[in-house]
Amino acid sequence: MRRILASLSVAGLALFAPAASGEVHSADDRGFEVGANALIAAPPGAVWQALTMPAQWWDSAHTWSGKAANLSLAAVAGGCFCERMPHGGGVEHMRVVRSEPGRTLVMTGALGPLQAEPVQGVLTISIAARDGGSTLTWSYAVSGLRSTKGAALAGPVDQVLTEQFARLARYAAARNDGARPPR
Repeated sequence: MRRILASLSVAGLALFAPAASGEVHSADDRGFEVGANALIAAPPGAVWQALTMPAQWWDSAHTWSGKAANLSLAAVAGGCFCERMPHGGGVEHMRVVRSEPGRTLVMTGALGPLQAEPVQGVLTISIAARDGGSTLTWSYAVSGLRSTKGAALAGPVDQVLTEQFARLARYAAARNDGARPPR
């Protein structure tokens, strides 16, 4: 998170496979929508299991505490994508509003520096079986921006989320192969 704040001073977020690249679907003064999809060499259940362990694949540079090990995700309705802070306290990154294990996870919240804006954000992650593996599709829609324009934030947010989902894809595929997952 510190790297994002220092380099962008605007927004930071985080998730895909090397073949995938994110896309800005729309952006205006009040918000934006970004997203992408990727093939992952692992079945939907394995991708879901990896998704629910962000401490294993999220980039520590995109956390408030500086350590991905402090992240957790309770993938149940009302569950929290949260981060423990070093000297107590914590951060709620997102709240789970829909959970269909192995298929769909929908969370609401403002990621990273967007927490300083009066925004609503919805991150939808879908997993589907395909060609012996899975297709993971994500989109993050944000509305209600006040002090920063959506067009200025969409690209950086998309870049960081695409990076994080690439890490998830590599982690899920490596776990499925029985190899040591990359960090």
